[in-house]
Amino acid sequence: MPLTADADIKALLEGARTIALIGASDRPDRPSYGVMAKLQAHGYRVIPVNPQITGEHVHGEFVFRDLSQLGDPIDIVDIFRNSAAAGEAVDQAIAAGAKAVWMQLGVVNEDAAARAEAAGLKVVMDRCPAIDIPRLGVAKIDATTSE
Repeated sequence: MPLTADADIKALLEGARTIALIGASDRPDRPSYGVMAKLQAHGYRVIPVNPQITGEHVHGEFVFRDLSQLGDPIDIVDIFRNSAAAGEAVDQAIAAGAKAVWMQLGVVNEDAAARAEAAGLKVVMDRCPAIDIPRLGVAKIDATTSE
């Protein structure tokens, strides 16, 4: 079952340090651009992933083509894709060894969620971490410590 309880979502956010953001945009008018900035300001390392702008930089971070290019462990894969495309992103997250997938507001893919859970990943759907962090009172992340 995807996480829905506030305590579970808060624990996921508090335990995370690195977030890969699939569907990151270099356009300030796009929601993913603002969410990435908010997550970085909260102390997370956010790695943008978008094949259309691979090699560019968003908020100071190099943009990767897909999750297979990342060498760092990923705590959460934040998915800014439509519900149908979320399945491919979830499969990448499973292959990359991510700990959790987070599908953004309006993104629900039950089949992909079931695959992720079967592979041992935690799943959040139809929510935004930039909204849940202040709502749940998640303390700023100290990047110098790890769990």
